[in-house]
Amino acid sequence: MNSDVSQAASDLLCDLWASGRHIDLLPAELRPATRADGYAIQALIERRSSFALFGWKIAATSAAGQTHIRVDGPLAGRILAERVIVNGGECPLQGNLMRVAELEFAFRMSHDVRPRASPYTVTEVMERVASLHPAIEMPDSRITAFERAGAAALIADNACAHDFLLGAACAPLWRSVDLARHEVWGHIGDRPPRPGIGSNVLGDPRVALAWLANELSQHGMTLRAGEVVTTGTCLVPLPVSPGDRVQGDFGVLGGVSVTFA
Repeated sequence: MNSDVSQAASDLLCDLWASGRHIDLLPAELRPATRADGYAIQALIERRSSFALFGWKIAATSAAGQTHIRVDGPLAGRILAERVIVNGGECPLQGNLMRVAELEFAFRMSHDVRPRASPYTVTEVMERVASLHPAIEMPDSRITAFERAGAAALIADNACAHDFLLGAACAPLWRSVDLARHEVWGHIGDRPPRPGIGSNVLGDPRVALAWLANELSQHGMTLRAGEVVTTGTCLVPLPVSPGDRVQGDFGVLGGVSVTFA
């Protein structure tokens, strides 16, 4: 995929994102054929931001999620600083096609994880983590038929990144918590709470973080100190409507909340 085509695809997707519009599928002449093509398109969105990259998200970290969007593995996307909401704040739903909230574990990095030939182990990546945070992701796609767009196009579409909320850093005890077995609960008003668990995220959120580090490494990208990685939803996404207030209960690890405007 040449640079002119990549730029045209990026411009289309960014313009759709900014305006809250959607298209059925990317035009055939702009569709990436490979993950590398998809990441090349995705990378161009950073030119649209006035801030340093806030971090990364991982989509499709559960078997159900992968089946739903017909991909054979997770996808990485960029979190833009302009799309980050403060804990307890408001999130607009205008233009959001998916209208769901996802409760996630997010890690902030203390050191760079640079590209290298051999894969990083979970232990090596965790040694480069500064803090753990509860988080809520509000994903969306600029592609209406995202279930049949394919992995490369979804990567180009920033792996359905949209809005993101980062909670306060967990107490240091988090390093002794078995995140795979840790329960998470999602609450909306007086509806029955929805349960989740860390093992829904590639078996363990720490494994998901290592996957992200190695996915970036494989494509020549660095996971940088200070960046945040949100690792995927611990529970079946919560459908939301204007006026809903979502609360995420992470037990001893804290909580997060957002109101949908």
